[in-house]
Amino acid sequence: MKIEQIYTGCIAHAAYYIENNGEAAIFDPLREVQPYIDRAKNDHAKIKYVFETHFHADFVSGHLDLKKKTGAQIVFGPTAKPAYEAIIAEDGQEFKVGKYTVRLIHTPGHTMESSTYLLIDEKGDEYGIISGDTLFIGDVGRPDLAQHVIADLTQEKLASHLYDSLRNKIMPLSDDLIVFPNHGAGSACGKNMSKETTDTLGNQKKTNYALQDMSKEEFIETLLDGLTTPPGYFPQNVIMNIKGYDSLDTVMERGAKPLSAEEFEVVANETDALVLDTRDAEDFAKGFIPKSVNIGLEGNFAQWVGEMIPDVKQKILLITEVGKEEEAITRLSRVGYDYSIGYLDGGFATWAASGKEVDSFQRINAQDLEKEWKSKQVKVIDIRKKSEFDSEHLVDAINIPLNEINQHLAEFPKEEKFVLHCAGGYRSMIAASILKQRGWDNFVDVRGGFKEMAKTELPKTEYVCPTTML
Repeated sequence: MKIEQIYTGCIAHAAYYIENNGEAAIFDPLREVQPYIDRAKNDHAKIKYVFETHFHADFVSGHLDLKKKTGAQIVFGPTAKPAYEAIIAEDGQEFKVGKYTVRLIHTPGHTMESSTYLLIDEKGDEYGIISGDTLFIGDVGRPDLAQHVIADLTQEKLASHLYDSLRNKIMPLSDDLIVFPNHGAGSACGKNMSKETTDTLGNQKKTNYALQDMSKEEFIETLLDGLTTPPGYFPQNVIMNIKGYDSLDTVMERGAKPLSAEEFEVVANETDALVLDTRDAEDFAKGFIPKSVNIGLEGNFAQWVGEMIPDVKQKILLITEVGKEEEAITRLSRVGYDYSIGYLDGGFATWAASGKEVDSFQRINAQDLEKEWKSKQVKVIDIRKKSEFDSEHLVDAINIPLNEINQHLAEFPKEEKFVLHCAGGYRSMIAASILKQRGWDNFVDVRGGFKEMAKTELPKTEYVCPTTML
């Protein structure tokens, strides 16, 4: 069977493309749809369907632009109520893509409309399942997202539905089927996803904790245990996927406006736009526009934008490496941040050359911290996830995870000097820029983070192997 997984690592997302006999279908597409259109064109095929496994929370799907540009029909599972034209399929309904058959299996639990698509080849043999967020490799979809959009749902009710879906709809299927999930490790849609992005269903029955023999009550308790608070942008993305959104072409046109240093300053002063600097942390530390926030494009950019910027409608002014402007706008749009309103033409060098005010930030090496520690103990704030912190940390360090920083600002001292660090230096610069923006000055961050600190003789707790990736 001709199926292609199109994986986007920065948001741990997998879309799928199938083609047969001049017809093609896309499953759970990203916002930028031209690559799918080009892929079908290369196969001399027409995109017939856009299959959605559910209303996504962690990204804005490209289904509406694909429909507009190709005439493809959008397909959702039972109970879906989009605010636009789509096929709301019945459980078991089949669709033809060339000589292939796609059978929708309604598998509520992650959300109520969640569906799995069974792929059947031209010979009538069952080949695999595109499982969306119902079944991941090593995990299943968290059941606490749809409740933020539908008032009468609870995570317990959704977990109960998921238990039934897995036992009654998924596990009876053949062990030989290949599982094609919507996400891999790094996604916030589950808690223990594997780095592998495909597997056989038979192996998942043996190794996936959620498919083991247990009562419904045990399943619910296990599934809900250890769930962290979902990112604030998730419900906003769900609403966009249900109600619709601006075309990516419109988003790009709005954001791809080069501004001189003078124009940039005027727009920043006259609007409530956030100045977002997407350069590498080391470059940002050496010089940046005062009150700008650093979220590096080369890291998990979209996810951290979603974590740290509460409102997807926030106006954003961009500073990027030259040539990275459109990439930044596109990656913002993937998670619903559609209101980029311009970028600094020529990047930060343009601002520096204009003679306008520049700020900077001190970073230290792990060895510098070790020397300072020997003379006096230093207050250390570790902004890694709790699971990372629990695994190993500096003795007496305080843990304030980056995604909780806004709720714990009072715990960062303004008079007493402190040291900030994460695992490698990416997240700590996000935190540093936010603290600087809000008036903190008496602190430094550690270049290379805990990875470099672990190589020193700084006092550390005994290492404990994490059992889950929370």
